[in-house]
Amino acid sequence: MALKKVRGNIERMFDKNLTDLVRGIRNSKENEAKYIAQCMEEIKQELRQENIAVKATAVAKLTYLQMLGYDISWAGFNIIEVMSSSKFTYKRIGYLASSQSFHTDTDLLMLTTNMIRKDLNSQNQYDAGVALSALACFISPDLARDLANDIMTLLSSTKPYLRKKAVLMMYKVFLRFPEALRPAFPRLKDKLEDMDCGVQSAAVNVVCELARKNPKNYLSLAPVFFKLMTSSTNNWMLIKIIKLFGALTPLEPRLGKKLIEPLTNLIHSTSAMSLLYECINTVIAVLISISSGMPNHSASIQLCVQKLRILIEDSDQNLKYLGLLAMSKILKTHPKSVQAHKDLIMICLDDKDESIRLRALDLLYGMVSKKNLMEIVKKLMVHMDKAEGTVYRDELLVKIIDICSQDNYHFITSFEWYVSVLVELARVEGMKHGPLLAHQMLDVAVRVKAIRPFAVGQMSLLLNNAHMFMQPSGGSNMANVLYAAAWICGEYANELEKPEETLFSMLTGKVHSLPGHIQAAYVQNIMKVLSIILSKGDIQQSIKVCKRVSDKLAQYVSSGDLEVQERASAALQLISYIHKELENGDADDICTQVAYLFNGELNPVAPKAQRKVQVPEGLDLDQWINEPLQSSSESEDENQSDDHSNFFNLGGFDKKEEEENISSTVEQVEKNRKARLYEQENNPNYLKLNSSIDQTCDIPITSIDLPTSLNVSGFVSSDKYIKAKKEKKDKKKSKKKKKGINHFEEEEEEIAIEMVVNRDIGEMPDGAEDSDGAIDVQKDINDPHTALDIDLDVPEIERPPPVEEKKHKKKKKEKEKKKKSEKSKKLKKLDKSDQQLIDIKQGYEEALGICTPSKEIVQAEDLSFGKLAMDKYILLEYKIDPKNELSNLATVFFRLTNVGNNCLIKNIEIDVTNSTAIQFLDEKNEPLSWYKLNNNIQCGSLTEFDLSLRVENISIPNTLRGTLTYMAQNFQDDNFHQDKLDWRLSVAVSDMFLKAAPSVPLVELLCNGLLVYKSSIILSGTNFNQVINWFSTKLHLVLVERVGETASLYGSNASSEQLCLLVKSNLNNVSVEAKCTSQTLVNNLMNEIKSTYNL
Repeated sequence: MALKKVRGNIERMFDKNLTDLVRGIRNSKENEAKYIAQCMEEIKQELRQENIAVKATAVAKLTYLQMLGYDISWAGFNIIEVMSSSKFTYKRIGYLASSQSFHTDTDLLMLTTNMIRKDLNSQNQYDAGVALSALACFISPDLARDLANDIMTLLSSTKPYLRKKAVLMMYKVFLRFPEALRPAFPRLKDKLEDMDCGVQSAAVNVVCELARKNPKNYLSLAPVFFKLMTSSTNNWMLIKIIKLFGALTPLEPRLGKKLIEPLTNLIHSTSAMSLLYECINTVIAVLISISSGMPNHSASIQLCVQKLRILIEDSDQNLKYLGLLAMSKILKTHPKSVQAHKDLIMICLDDKDESIRLRALDLLYGMVSKKNLMEIVKKLMVHMDKAEGTVYRDELLVKIIDICSQDNYHFITSFEWYVSVLVELARVEGMKHGPLLAHQMLDVAVRVKAIRPFAVGQMSLLLNNAHMFMQPSGGSNMANVLYAAAWICGEYANELEKPEETLFSMLTGKVHSLPGHIQAAYVQNIMKVLSIILSKGDIQQSIKVCKRVSDKLAQYVSSGDLEVQERASAALQLISYIHKELENGDADDICTQVAYLFNGELNPVAPKAQRKVQVPEGLDLDQWINEPLQSSSESEDENQSDDHSNFFNLGGFDKKEEEENISSTVEQVEKNRKARLYEQENNPNYLKLNSSIDQTCDIPITSIDLPTSLNVSGFVSSDKYIKAKKEKKDKKKSKKKKKGINHFEEEEEEIAIEMVVNRDIGEMPDGAEDSDGAIDVQKDINDPHTALDIDLDVPEIERPPPVEEKKHKKKKKEKEKKKKSEKSKKLKKLDKSDQQLIDIKQGYEEALGICTPSKEIVQAEDLSFGKLAMDKYILLEYKIDPKNELSNLATVFFRLTNVGNNCLIKNIEIDVTNSTAIQFLDEKNEPLSWYKLNNNIQCGSLTEFDLSLRVENISIPNTLRGTLTYMAQNFQDDNFHQDKLDWRLSVAVSDMFLKAAPSVPLVELLCNGLLVYKSSIILSGTNFNQVINWFSTKLHLVLVERVGETASLYGSNASSEQLCLLVKSNLNNVSVEAKCTSQTLVNNLMNEIKSTYNL
């Protein structure tokens, strides 16, 4: 044996170790892949040997090769074998390889459970330490579940090294096995006060990471963290704690009172910029809290702003960026404190770092006022001229528009200035926000009536100089401003000084090079301008204009855009008719009729108006009207041959053939010239010209890329209004020096020049109401922190123990055994809530006897009629009964009761406001908007009647409004009193539930996989029996089974949507878990329950 060991050691002396492998790879740069392949074969041979030392060396080399990108998953068994070595040197190599090559889904992890448990319980602390370090890299849910107790045991170890690693490892365990958080939390809390600072820092790190996504669950630890913050000198740990307080303060604003003083002391004393930034961030979070109880906090704000100024002025770009980021948070609540540092923000706009410039732009958005808006915009436009790169220039343009248009142009005092700014921005070449500029031009013209004459004049100039936007310039889409210009000139054509000039500017030029939607706008607004020209009454001039428009409009008919073709064709037919009528002498009549075509003003439309338009019944917007045609290769070649033209020739003259003939002739001439020059070059008898003369012809001619286009007469510069404002300001200053000045008159004069802005949200479809469109933010189910949202202050809910089935005799028939085995297979597929629903049924079911519940089912009292409306004379009640045979129909039973004192109710009529979503029907199934009741109601009496109701979608709540009018006759004085009673019928999703038991057993319903949508709530401070009673009567659910304080209910509607509820009682709370075939139905039902219990 000894001889064999010596022999093995001698052989190992000649084996390649890791150092030899690295040296060999460096020396084989030309054939590296070949050398590594050879080494792989050698490593495989070494792994087949029995000597553990050889295997450990081979695994070490594999680890290095894995770093180079080579797959070593095939050596998983060998790595585990080295991990199990009793020698720490080899064990460390094995764990290192496993941490790099193993992952959560590795199949071999099941073989490592006992081995890792053994190392965790080893007497050698370094065996446990290396196991914990590697386990953190590949821990799986199974490993976390199996090893959680062993790792928690290490939290109580006497060795700080193991306690620190175990605390950090628990975070990985929580992510993979969330159920371990609750039992481990008390020990983890104790580690926050551990004697060892390393263990303490590790515990702070783990708790802060857990609280990052679910801070409300760790509010109870605030006193412990406050003590650590005031006593610790570790900057890293202080940063973690202060970040946590920043997340806890919005949840508990009272915490802010205690935090201000220590945070302020840290801001004054610390020299660490990272700690300073976190302290400022947390102070901002405290001051933002509404109920922080800080009546005078201006000193704290000023301190934060001064310190942030130091960060912004620092040469470190990272600190400068963080300072601007924190300044933007203060700006939201204390804008005046930040506005004092406007000079510093403007300096940041010249920074070489683009991210700094963009962050400074965001700050400017909140710093503007009516006084400084023009100044800030002017500086931004100067920066735009100097800016390098189109990305930053585009961002500047967007920010200028955002600054000016915020709060519906709240800070703009001169809209003529703003229109001038928009026109100047439109004339900047190379920009990519043409649609945004066009939208602004349209919005200003529509909302501000007083600016329309000026806007029309400027837009007319844009149309006259449309050639500026037709030049291709690096993907620029500034041609879209022509769409706005044409629309404004057409819609407000009565403001045009020279309508003929504007009209023909839309008919001449290279309009064929414009996009289709702009051409369509041209055609439409040509007709609007034409109607204004016709209204002037000059018949001869109108005939000439019609003839010229008709000739020029023909080019639009040949457009390749279908919309343009259709509009142009319709316009041509209309113009030919107008021309004919004018020649016949019916000028007044035809001009009046044309004017009526464009009569009325277009109002702003709400942004969500299109979204509110209901899709007609039976219309599928995703379905093709006609199947798309397959384009052939020939048509593709034809389209590619003429990319710059949207037109095709309708006449007999083939322009394309002529262009081909011309181009072929030019090519032939060029070919002949080159042949002639080549012959002269090689002819020794021919005298050659000086080469420098020819070289001058080869100098490339490049176009100068100017940042802005050349000045065009007529456009008004925005500087004009800035100068005028400055002169007015200086004039006011001089007037103030004079005595007897009337300040009130000056303010009144300023107010008078302000223009009225229509700040309404815009028009909505009939019957639609605006909503903010907020969507409940749902947590990502794939996020591991979602499962860790556990309220650790509330004790765990004790689940009722499952009721055991009665033991049967050993003798059973084969059929019964087969059924039981199939049933058990189905039950394994169910989750816990499904299993509990089934356990209820199995808890009291006997094999051959009668089903007897363990508790008597509560009988629901008759609460079917609900109050709809009431006044001093009459009470209106209702009850909804869905029809089983039709999915969207129900019967509404009404009950009218005379509650007046000594009076008679007669002439009762009901007016209904129907909608497409819900409506009453008459006997012919037509919408019923009016119903008259022929009965008179005596004092104290009642009468009942019913109406048919149709609901478009029974999975969502619906509302129907109406008015009940009646005549009340008072017997004491015989006076008649006519009154009306407004009512609102709310049809909840539960109102359309059918009172029917499930058609199949509950077990089968839960096993078939249809109930895939889940939801749950907890009803605090409620009685279990009352909840069950209310569910049965008001929600129309069927009580299927009840065992103890647990019950299962079932509901379904005529649309075949099914729902199961599991209701459980625990102390003073009742939990409700629902599973349904429809996500919409279960969400709306839960919302109905929440609204009833004010959740």
